[in-house]
Amino acid sequence: MKTHYTRPLDLRSGRVDMNHGAGGRATAQLVAELFARAFDNPWLAQGDDGAVLPAPAPGERLVMATDGHVVSPLFFPGGDIGSLAVHGTVNDLAVMGARPLYLSASFILEEGYPLAELKRIVDSMAAASRAAGVPVVTGDTKVVEQGKGDGVFIATTGIGALAVERSPGGARARPGDVVLVSGSMGDHGMAILAVRESLAFDSEIRSDSAALHGLVEALYAALPAEAIRVLRDPTRGGLATTLNEIARQSGAGMRIEEAAVPVHPQVEAACELLGLDPLYLANEGKLIAVVAPESADAALAALRAHPLGSAAARIGTVVEDAHHFVQLATPLGGQRMLDWLSGEPLPRIC
Repeated sequence: MKTHYTRPLDLRSGRVDMNHGAGGRATAQLVAELFARAFDNPWLAQGDDGAVLPAPAPGERLVMATDGHVVSPLFFPGGDIGSLAVHGTVNDLAVMGARPLYLSASFILEEGYPLAELKRIVDSMAAASRAAGVPVVTGDTKVVEQGKGDGVFIATTGIGALAVERSPGGARARPGDVVLVSGSMGDHGMAILAVRESLAFDSEIRSDSAALHGLVEALYAALPAEAIRVLRDPTRGGLATTLNEIARQSGAGMRIEEAAVPVHPQVEAACELLGLDPLYLANEGKLIAVVAPESADAALAALRAHPLGSAAARIGTVVEDAHHFVQLATPLGGQRMLDWLSGEPLPRIC
């Protein structure tokens, strides 16, 4: 009986070519030998255009989130585009109060991209998926001509289950509520900038990229669900822009204590050198929690008890303000506005 022999992918020195995106034998080989092998799970193994998934538990609703990842450079201290793609979508579900269940992944590859680097990205993404306990169950791969892409773009979609008693949202913040953050601000944005611009500092600046659903579950385990008003991950635009989003949604204002906002010394020093404000830099492993005042101490303790929240801090309060301003109280006793981010000082950071 005659059999067809296909040479295995050269994952050490091979390159992506247009046949890998044409939908034929080369596409099937790339999917089988790289993606399916890395993300192996029963749902992906169905091999269909979509995955048939078990329903969540009774009393839960489904939540879906999607995100595109075009970060440059593709590899940076603390992560890469693969792990970032998992963390970004898992976190979008987590701050909705949802339990992340499944991910899909769509890869846009540039012709000529080294297969060894693609394997490194896929392996990192698979490791992040396994660590988060959220499998990649379906996906798609396309290839664009050389010069018409930038190596690798990844789009991920996530499905999560949301308990009926949970309903965090920007509109639920109210005067008197307390604003908490889970850790230092600006790490991811500055880590990307430092690599992109070949900046060397005495202390390495690492991205905070991480999956936050375990931290969110710890918060819900410690507080009544109704006490958790808002959860957000301050990604593009950083803390300042995210607080403005919440203020607009809730119709209230914010008063933030500048001295209370945690920022790593090396990030603060780099920002001073470059004329940037760490409160506008992106984060990929931090969350903002707005909680009822009577639950603030318990919330802070719950955050600090988790490895991803050990540097959590109480940074301010929600206040009555018809203008929905976010005001920053400085250590010298003055005040300044934390306005919306104008423009994009660091494009392609996620």
